[in-house]
Amino acid sequence: MTVDEVAKTIKDNPAKIILAYGFNSTGKTKLSVAYKNATKSADGKHAGVYYNAYSEDLFPWNNDTENGEANIRMMVNYCSLNKLHTLFNEERVRAKLRPFRPKYDFEFAFHKDTERGIESISFYPLNAKDDAAPIKISRGEERIFVWCFFLALFEVEGWADKQPGHFFIDDPVSSLDDHNIFVTASTLLDLIESQFEKRKIIVTTHHIGLFSILADWLTKGEKADKFKKHTKMFILSDRSGNLELEDCRDDVLLYHLRLLQLLDKAQKANDVRAYHLALLRQVLENVASFLGVGQFRYVLEQIGIDDPGETANIINVLSHKRVYYYESDMLIPDSRKIFEDVFGKLKERYKFVLHAD
Repeated sequence: MTVDEVAKTIKDNPAKIILAYGFNSTGKTKLSVAYKNATKSADGKHAGVYYNAYSEDLFPWNNDTENGEANIRMMVNYCSLNKLHTLFNEERVRAKLRPFRPKYDFEFAFHKDTERGIESISFYPLNAKDDAAPIKISRGEERIFVWCFFLALFEVEGWADKQPGHFFIDDPVSSLDDHNIFVTASTLLDLIESQFEKRKIIVTTHHIGLFSILADWLTKGEKADKFKKHTKMFILSDRSGNLELEDCRDDVLLYHLRLLQLLDKAQKANDVRAYHLALLRQVLENVASFLGVGQFRYVLEQIGIDDPGETANIINVLSHKRVYYYESDMLIPDSRKIFEDVFGKLKERYKFVLHAD
């Protein structure tokens, strides 16, 4: 299939929520552009709104090397969206950033002609004095900021409401650690929940953890009854220069070995966080599906967990607790013990061969 044919296939699919996984360089960004072209009206107007690599490219840095970085700042390249900038402010973006617990604050600088919108954004250490010098934030922090900037912009009247056909979100997780990927997944779920009844939502990603968490929440989570019948999941692959859009099997999604690798890496690095329990739960459910049973409690019984019912309840509660990031992403000792016990016995019972990345 050509990228245009894949775009048309997604466009014609009746599902309101499309989740697609594909490796880097598969062509996800090209797919978002092809989808934009496939859904334009006869007069060339866009039907929906987009977040992709081109969105991120609108925010280059001016390092002000001539003046010893005295006025280092993120620039905002002018585009058609700049006319909307005066309709929202820093606080709208701070609200979107809050779940990520940023260690900086920021300030917009507008063009003299305010109709041209924001010229640049300066960043400062959190709770800095008024005379503090601006700083450059990390690549991961930058990506989070741009994502939250767009989340705030989605809510401004005059863009998403004027182009209500769909949201196409392509990989808002580049350069992020696993914890922030989990938080980003939560912001995506919030966006899906607020919008899918009004417009189509397409999310593409190269990150198996993001794909896994969203797949789990949309089809098996607390609100799965609301989402599942409206959700379709695909694997986007590139074979000899041709794109393939493959259906995910409803019973077993074949990325469990990659999830096991992520869990194994975290365990060996002594860096197991709360979101790893969500990934562990996904693996347990995949094994349960493979064994032909509906509940992962059966798997806990098979691997020798002493109280499988209670352990299943605890894992369910912890993996569904989407508000944990307001508190801490570190596991308390009792929860860490559950992880170690279940994960260790799972590997021992089923003899998974986990190769290093």
